[in-house]
Amino acid sequence: MRRASDPAAGEGRSGPAEVVPVLRPRLPSTDRLIPYLRRIDAARVYTNHGPLATTLARGLAECLSLPQGGVACASSGTTALVGAILAVAGPALKERPLALVPAFTFVATAAAAELAGYRSWIADVDPETWMLDPERLLQHPDLDRVGVVVPVAPFGRPVPQAPWLEFRRRTGIAVAIDGAASFDRVASAPERLLDEIPVALSFHATKAFATGEGGCVLTTDADLTRRVTRVLNFGFYGARVAESAGLNGKMSEYHAAVGLAELDEWHVKEAALVAVIDAYRRGMARVGLSDFFIAAPEIGLSYVLFRCRSPEEAEQVQTELDQQAIDTRLWYGAGLHRQTYFADRPRDPLPVTENISPCLVGLPIAPDLSESHIERVIAALAAAAMRNQG
Repeated sequence: MRRASDPAAGEGRSGPAEVVPVLRPRLPSTDRLIPYLRRIDAARVYTNHGPLATTLARGLAECLSLPQGGVACASSGTTALVGAILAVAGPALKERPLALVPAFTFVATAAAAELAGYRSWIADVDPETWMLDPERLLQHPDLDRVGVVVPVAPFGRPVPQAPWLEFRRRTGIAVAIDGAASFDRVASAPERLLDEIPVALSFHATKAFATGEGGCVLTTDADLTRRVTRVLNFGFYGARVAESAGLNGKMSEYHAAVGLAELDEWHVKEAALVAVIDAYRRGMARVGLSDFFIAAPEIGLSYVLFRCRSPEEAEQVQTELDQQAIDTRLWYGAGLHRQTYFADRPRDPLPVTENISPCLVGLPIAPDLSESHIERVIAALAAAAMRNQG
């Protein structure tokens, strides 16, 4: 059966035409890229904050109502998060070696914190928001050893800034938000979702706004953008002198070309994804499954989820869809603490993560997912529901 352990997850699949992949990315066509590729040929600048990457940062700032200088482009969402963590917290110190990260997330969150020198402490999430709760963390018994907190936007559900600004004010602990797939949600309410705290976004091919590989850091603090840029350039900024911890996390001109072509027609792609989700929503209503369906605007456009009432029901749903050649995914697996590499990390009790992780089944999504494929998914879900009732 096809599950979250499948290495092809999120990249589509070759094989029988009748298979409906769980996620089939669509990036700008060759024709849309050619004008930007010609600009690269003419400039003969291929990386190191080239003209296309600079233009993309400006375009993203305008799209997200940020001041110019509010975006730092990166080679991936993970390097963007490393850059954000090092820019706000610096490398881990002996007296504050811990990074508080949620159990309900993809492994990149903890990987980024540990690349910055921290040891992950895995915390549970709120049952309604699926996010870390800053009020609850104020009472964390090891808070005096925490150097950074990394809230996550689960499935692109955006992280509000105000509670975390207050947490930072009360504790003095740095905060860096893993915004991952939340580009479209942040774009819908930047005044509430963007502020001084950096938000790292992923532009991986599986995200709604994508450059193939890439990412960025968003903030209203221009000085913080400069620090992120410095971190992502070996600690260099304006001179070949390393002034901070750093790595090579710059976005190439080729990925910036994809980003610019993506930005040119972003609203077209956004509308296509919204239309697919609306078709799902109509189908779910028709078969009486609306209460189990989760999609934009509650979460990001990169996902559609079916929330089951138990792990057993989720397994039955996945089995039914698999038998109908419909791919599914448990996007966060069984939780960060169940990943082999992170299994020995210190952690809090995780009842919420243990409850929701096996029950949120990722359904197929693509900008051009056909009505017939959506109907196949709906019919398979209805059949599974009937079996569960029986």
